[in-house]
Amino acid sequence: MGSPDALSAVRRAVRDFLARHEYLVAGGELFVAVSGGADSLALTDAAARAAHRAGLRLTALVVDHRLQDGSAEVAATAAATARKLGADEARVLTVTVSGPGGLEAAARTARYSALRRALPEEGGLVLLGHTRDDQAETVLLGLGRGSGPRSVAGMRPLDPPWGRPLLALPRSATARACAELGVEPWTDPHNADPRYTRVRLRREVLPLLEDVLNGGVAAALARTAAQLREDSDALDGLAAELLERARDGATLDVGVLAQAQAALRRRALRTWLLDAGVRELTDAHLRSVDALVGEWRGQGGVWLPGNFEARRSRGKLCVEA
Repeated sequence: MGSPDALSAVRRAVRDFLARHEYLVAGGELFVAVSGGADSLALTDAAARAAHRAGLRLTALVVDHRLQDGSAEVAATAAATARKLGADEARVLTVTVSGPGGLEAAARTARYSALRRALPEEGGLVLLGHTRDDQAETVLLGLGRGSGPRSVAGMRPLDPPWGRPLLALPRSATARACAELGVEPWTDPHNADPRYTRVRLRREVLPLLEDVLNGGVAAALARTAAQLREDSDALDGLAAELLERARDGATLDVGVLAQAQAALRRRALRTWLLDAGVRELTDAHLRSVDALVGEWRGQGGVWLPGNFEARRSRGKLCVEA
């Protein structure tokens, strides 16, 4: 049997999260993503209790990626278990995994797209079972890719329509909670396949760091992510003010931008470019566009993903497809 303290901790985390964010629940229906693993099953139990206490319906969403033999049976079992744990309804969403970025990225894209499509038109809130260990892995991935503070800041507890009430709890807590509930979680074979980067982080890198640094690494990485998110939010607010001052129709006033620090300029430029439809921006792209302001030598335009070009003309920055 597991520790009742773990089950109580999971239930308390979900109850507190929902109490803070119930305003995001649309049409009296709350959603929970269920894989059949320990994290999602413990989350489903806690979500059902919290939802029913608040007078809400809970719908479990099970995504069948069809990547393994027997995936339909696994999905059906997960849906049945979710109903036993208190979900009012359980739907199986079948997807086709394809696209760039490798199998992990393609499966994640297909999964999130299916979950989003399952929401009503007015939106809603989908609870995800990510834990503190998942957060630590995400931070390490961001560090390894050199993707900047946004990536190292990890996953947000609330990123509508996604809610992650278990980010402060270790993965071991959900396993113990399932033992206390008497449910047998499904173990995804992909979670033991060393071909996947996240698997090697989980099974090799984090245990080694815990050993070398005498424990507490996952919690420390999660704290670092939280601190970076707070700093990033503050800088984003200042960058938004800068962008508003610099806007001149669809263009930006170079004179206004030039008075700001480069770090704030790049944040403002990032928002401006995303609003214009540019996607898959890298740090190199942003620095090249910023050079049109901070290192202006009469250079030509900067080509950006999606066949866009950013250029400077007569003291203005413009971006065009």
